Amino acid sequence: MSLSLNQRRFNMTPWLFLLPAMLMFAIYVLYPIVQSIALSFYEWDGLGDKVWVGWNNYVELFDDDNFWTSLKNNVIWLIFFMLAPVIGLAIALFLNQEVAGVRLAKSLFFFPFVISQVVVGLVFAWFYDPGFGLMGHLMSFVGIEPFSLLGEENTVTYAIIAAGLWPQIAYCMILYLTGLNSLNPEQIEAARLDNASGFKMLWYVILPQLRPATFIAIVVTVIGALRSFDLIAIMTDGGPYGSSSVLAYFMYEQSINNFRMGYGAAIATVLFMIMNIYIAFFLWRMLKAEER
Repeated sequence: MSLSLNQRRFNMTPWLFLLPAMLMFAIYVLYPIVQSIALSFYEWDGLGDKVWVGWNNYVELFDDDNFWTSLKNNVIWLIFFMLAPVIGLAIALFLNQEVAGVRLAKSLFFFPFVISQVVVGLVFAWFYDPGFGLMGHLMSFVGIEPFSLLGEENTVTYAIIAAGLWPQIAYCMILYLTGLNSLNPEQIEAARLDNASGFKMLWYVILPQLRPATFIAIVVTVIGALRSFDLIAIMTDGGPYGSSSVLAYFMYEQSINNFRMGYGAAIATVLFMIMNIYIAFFLWRMLKAEER
């Protein structure tokens, strides 16, 4: 009986330590999510009484051209942001060696991650300016008439994505550098004894050990691509003509500028579901690979 009681106390110990964090998570994450989903079934201006409208917000949303434009831009963000883990891994492999000046190089590559997204947006807005920006001078140098990348509907989304990739690549690089520092040296030495080198060493020995870092890098990159807001608000304000808007900015515009909290909550719910489905699919794929 005494042993059973001690065992029960031992099993409860981890939960007691986790309890404060779980309470904070429930209050500041789970409750707002449930509240937002519930709000999406109401029409509310943020001040007056809430009016139950059922699925009307979602029906209107899927019939809104601006929603489909924002969703298309989010897909473009997602596709191009997947370059961040790949480029981050390549840079990490390059920097993970003992050569003169490598610490300075690491600091320079790390720098974009620690500066504010607002600063990144302003810097790239100046960079793209056709009048005094460096991009305008580069265009003139190669014989192209300078034009505003942020003022053209066909180029604005890609220009903002390029700005967003700069700090995202730095973050993925940090994750992979941490993973490279914790590689099992015995596995690497055994692979070298089997004459493994170059791409074979990377594919069969190093990358399998970097799966935790890869998972975190992809999940964070997906979340960053789907919730992109700062750069759009700073660089274009959703323009020109709403062509650079994404779901997060569209949600902000409807909720704050148009006082449609219920409609904005519906947009947030759709964005939340897309994010969850994508991450769950990737997690399932990774667990299947681990089983093999």
